[in-house]
Amino acid sequence: MEGSTDTVKDDEQVVILDLAGESYGVEISRVQEIIRMQPITRVPNGPMCIEGVTNLRGRIIPVLDLRKRLGLDATGLARQSRIVVAELGEHIVGMVVDGVSEVFLIGREAIEPPSVLMTTVESRYLRGVAKIGDRLILLLDLTHILTTINGADQVSQAVEDPDSHPPSLDGRRN
Repeated sequence: MEGSTDTVKDDEQVVILDLAGESYGVEISRVQEIIRMQPITRVPNGPMCIEGVTNLRGRIIPVLDLRKRLGLDATGLARQSRIVVAELGEHIVGMVVDGVSEVFLIGREAIEPPSVLMTTVESRYLRGVAKIGDRLILLLDLTHILTTINGADQVSQAVEDPDSHPPSLDGRRN
């Protein structure tokens, strides 16, 4: 394969997430399940995007707000809001999204790498942009989204030890 589309090897099936009126895609193989909103217990001194933890059939998992994680305006929950339970290696993480609309098979020819003009730190969260007719779907790189906050490995730390107190966003320990 040529160029920087090496991360896209074949046609891929993605779950389409709705966030702030836009469509985002994540690999279906990374999604364990999609559940309705349920109680989330806040964890003090956690990273800003971590909403807390929830009990998923007896297993306590960290839950992050994907809007906050991507730097989008945070809004209240809606009836369509869901928790997308995803795998990060051997760890399970919940992500709050505005909604989940569909599962879609995207051909590799429809996927382009993100533009080099996107130079923000958050641009590394995108692994490509899919063109489906007149619709654009931003393909997310869950590995980067779930393992880094401002260059630190804070989400990964929270996944490994939800009782730990990760550094604040300015890098100081709480």
